[in-house]
Amino acid sequence: MNRIQKLFQSKDQNILNVYFTAGYPQLGDTEEIAVTLSKLGVDLIELGMPYSDPMADGPTIQASSEQALKNGMTLKLLFTQVENIRKKTEIPIVVMGYFNQMMQFGVEAFLDHCNQVGIDGLIIPDLPLDVYEKEWHSKFIARNLSVSFLMTPETSPERIQKIDRLSGGFVYVVSQSSITGNAKDISQKQLEYFERVKALEFKNPKLIGFGIHDKQSFDQACTYANGAIIGSAFIKALKQPNDLPSNIKNFISSVR
Repeated sequence: MNRIQKLFQSKDQNILNVYFTAGYPQLGDTEEIAVTLSKLGVDLIELGMPYSDPMADGPTIQASSEQALKNGMTLKLLFTQVENIRKKTEIPIVVMGYFNQMMQFGVEAFLDHCNQVGIDGLIIPDLPLDVYEKEWHSKFIARNLSVSFLMTPETSPERIQKIDRLSGGFVYVVSQSSITGNAKDISQKQLEYFERVKALEFKNPKLIGFGIHDKQSFDQACTYANGAIIGSAFIKALKQPNDLPSNIKNFISSVR
């Protein structure tokens, strides 16, 4: 059992998962942001691996990824940063990125590094379910790594069942059929979708993401799932005029 599974065993409601891009705003900010979030009571951290072609991400996260790469962010440095974070906090850490990044690094070497530095799970939107099941499932399990697959309003019932079966940490419930960063209020159509999601009997907890940006949308999402994921809105908050710790504290206080 890893830290993600222990979290959901001890707490099953109002889980706050905060996403931010490693190496942003400044190259060395990753550790400070993670430790500050942990001290403020955030339940789970989703750490983005900067990538030049992030297909699931909207303009805000894309821009943060581009800046992180300009800052000199690499996967090797990300692993070092997580290793340093682990000296200060046991908060569960999920890394979000793309399968091409893993292949360039070497998939097994990548998984080994995740295990060694204390990463608990992965979100890889472009990793096909069938490929994962046939080639990588056992290798993730052997390294005590959870994987969270994404479902959308268009996902078929058969695929949803498979997503739940193969996921190990939580199921990532995408709130809408779009990229990240849509800060509009949750629509009636989305609420109907959330009702369907709530009725599903999963073995995994469910976290709702994409478009969750403030206390109202967070509270609404938590009504239908075990918690929610906030990304783009937090990325924007990091660039406010105040110092970094104040920006983080102000944002988390506004959500909770």
